[in-house]
Amino acid sequence: MGLVAMSKVLALFLFIGITTGAAVFAAASPSSLENLKQLFSDRYAGVTPDRWGERVPGVRTRLDTDEKVIALTFDACGSAKGNGVDSRLMAFLIREQIPATLFINGRWIDANPELFRQLAANPLFEIANHGMRHKPASITGRSIYGIAGTQNAAEVVDEIELNARKIEAISGVRPKLYRSGTAYYDEIAVRISQELGHEVAGYSLLGDAGATWSAAQVKAALLKAVPGDIALLHMNHPEAGTGAGVIAAIPELQRRGFRFVRMSDYQFK
Repeated sequence: MGLVAMSKVLALFLFIGITTGAAVFAAASPSSLENLKQLFSDRYAGVTPDRWGERVPGVRTRLDTDEKVIALTFDACGSAKGNGVDSRLMAFLIREQIPATLFINGRWIDANPELFRQLAANPLFEIANHGMRHKPASITGRSIYGIAGTQNAAEVVDEIELNARKIEAISGVRPKLYRSGTAYYDEIAVRISQELGHEVAGYSLLGDAGATWSAAQVKAALLKAVPGDIALLHMNHPEAGTGAGVIAAIPELQRRGFRFVRMSDYQFK
């Protein structure tokens, strides 16, 4: 067996269980990244996706429960205008012991390394993968909101895997969930995410419309919650109405009997 063929076989062993639909990814050494990219490039060569959006097959949008629980998820998107943090919001969650799932982009980690370490060490928070460069997840370069997506299967691997390894190197825990920049996918990118050991995290409740809503709008959106909702919000825009809206809504939701959980505390729909 030639060296190239042997490397592909070795890479394939990283994906025991893929054929059952429950990929078991063994985090590999950094030197295997090129093998992974080649593996997926070969696997999906010539494949044309036919779905594109926020709710393509495989995207998990709800918790599979009738209990009065809500998963608050907060994106930290990175970029020059997206590297901030709503300190008041995060302090409130910690003080009131409100669990949440934090989808962290690689650029945000680079801009806030010490804060990321603190958040990752706090058991209230589940750290999830928001990609390395905050790109829509596509194998054809599709774009949304003027943001170009990943160009091919190898770039999807880079977007997910590079940030997963960054998170694990700092926190000691490999993330289990992935949400792309913009939360848009084609179905092949979703499949690649699953094969890399990440469930794709969508949402059922739009909480702040990309951190553009006022506090009153955020509060009103959250008060429409039903059991099992996954709320999409942002933690990286202190100038937005997100924090004040969340802080206003949580006590009312608690009075209504709701509890707050991390996404991975429950199975998904």
